[in-house]
Amino acid sequence: MSKIGFIGLGIMGAPMAGHLQQAGHQIFTVEHSKPIPKELADGGAEVCANPAEVAKQADIIITIVPDTPDVEKVLFGDNGVAEGLSAGKTVIDMSSIEPIATKGFAQKINDLGCEYVDAPVSGGEAGAKNAALTIMVGATDKGFETAKPLFEIMGKTVTHVGGNGDGQTCKVANQIIVALTIEAVGEGLLFASKAGADVSKVREALLGGLAQSKILEMHGERMIKRTFDPGFRIELHQKDLNLALQGARQIGVSLPNTATAQELFNACSANGGAGWDHSGMVRALELLAKHEISE
Repeated sequence: MSKIGFIGLGIMGAPMAGHLQQAGHQIFTVEHSKPIPKELADGGAEVCANPAEVAKQADIIITIVPDTPDVEKVLFGDNGVAEGLSAGKTVIDMSSIEPIATKGFAQKINDLGCEYVDAPVSGGEAGAKNAALTIMVGATDKGFETAKPLFEIMGKTVTHVGGNGDGQTCKVANQIIVALTIEAVGEGLLFASKAGADVSKVREALLGGLAQSKILEMHGERMIKRTFDPGFRIELHQKDLNLALQGARQIGVSLPNTATAQELFNACSANGGAGWDHSGMVRALELLAKHEISE
């Protein structure tokens, strides 16, 4: 049994921490805006006063929070994780944040004699609940070997991509592909619907051909059934595409379709959809077409 600090008990973090607890690990955490989930409390999770205290109590500290400034605050702010670390501990950040900032965070943690692992995830709420996440890891070999047994409890596919920052780079690439595939599925189903075809039957047919994808399977159904509760919120995908577009400028790469996808997300947000599931991007396309997909 390991003593694990887990900071960030949101839609993703709560079930991930729950899997670790059910596997026999002791969980230390902090409360944010509300009490920790009852399941974790009933399982013996200990609530600490601040992240520094979590780091003092735990051997491995996991963070999964919304954005780069949030990670920086948890790690290096007043009473942050760094203040409670001692040599030999491991910090694992499973948030989706800037790759370049990640390298800087890693160096600061390394300077304290600790390992740093960046391990963003894909799979959404369902993947977190079902312990079926895809985990993209940037770490030293030592850091990866320390973290791997925990990742195998929370996820189904665990890949050591490379050194610190490479896990985050992989996640940004993932989010580009996901956004563009959502857009493609939305366009295809919108076209079929406005042309008068039975869009449910169209989706069924496409699932048997080369257009088949997890996004057509899951988010295509959401588009047809109009179920846009997250899931993965549009505002979080906007944040990830900002990372992609900022990174692209830094390295001199053009990402024209990523920029288009971001504008569609921006249109959703402007129409009150920042909290919709990211499959709700189709609503921006529907506004342009003056047509709503329906069964």
